[in-house]
Amino acid sequence: MDRWQGKVAVVTGAGSGIGATIAKDLHHEGMCVVALDLCGNRLEDIRNSIAFEERSRFYIKCCDVQDEEQVKEAFAFVESELGGVDVLVNNAGIVKSTELLKLDNTADIKLSLDTNVLGVVLCTREAFRSMKERGGDGHVVLINSTAGHITPNIPELPSLNIYPATKYAITSMTEVYRQEFSRHGTKIRITSVSPGAVDTEMFPDHLIDKIRASMPMLKTKDVSSAVLYALAAPPHVQVKFK
Repeated sequence: MDRWQGKVAVVTGAGSGIGATIAKDLHHEGMCVVALDLCGNRLEDIRNSIAFEERSRFYIKCCDVQDEEQVKEAFAFVESELGGVDVLVNNAGIVKSTELLKLDNTADIKLSLDTNVLGVVLCTREAFRSMKERGGDGHVVLINSTAGHITPNIPELPSLNIYPATKYAITSMTEVYRQEFSRHGTKIRITSVSPGAVDTEMFPDHLIDKIRASMPMLKTKDVSSAVLYALAAPPHVQVKFK
């Protein structure tokens, strides 16, 4: 991680779970971190958990990734305060409790699509522009899922509805981004990390104990370690992951 010392990382969905762990780990590795999430106390709580003398490298910003204006505002903040972006971790994602067949479920389905897919497009677009202006180097990480490669059937869970489809989209987008980054003549790398079930609050409280009993679950630190491994690879190495 030496090459990233003092560089700027933006992490979406950083208010809890995987995103919070990644944000804190990147900060611990010496990066300036901008943690993005919905407005609330969680970002402030995470920042307050960092030693006071180290907080100057940890920034928090309210941002709903499905809202284009909020995304543009967040990256404009990064540009003005820190000069731009070097690493983007697209982590924000949701699972809504519905079924594809359920009547009047449009709002829930659209929210999943806009957060899990459109949010990645918006954030990556803004980060790419910044990385290119800073010399054409950088790294974009997409937090994908094994559900983006094979659709799971978990009896303990209600329907996963549109969630696997959003992650299949991320799998395809990873390769599209790799091709586009290359066509633009940059050295920006792309990595998709696809964990299985991770023990986070994404799973409802009334189901989490059943899931833990039925299968091994990853910890958020396991996913963060994979991200750090990809970032630590030499610049000529493309770590894609599946």
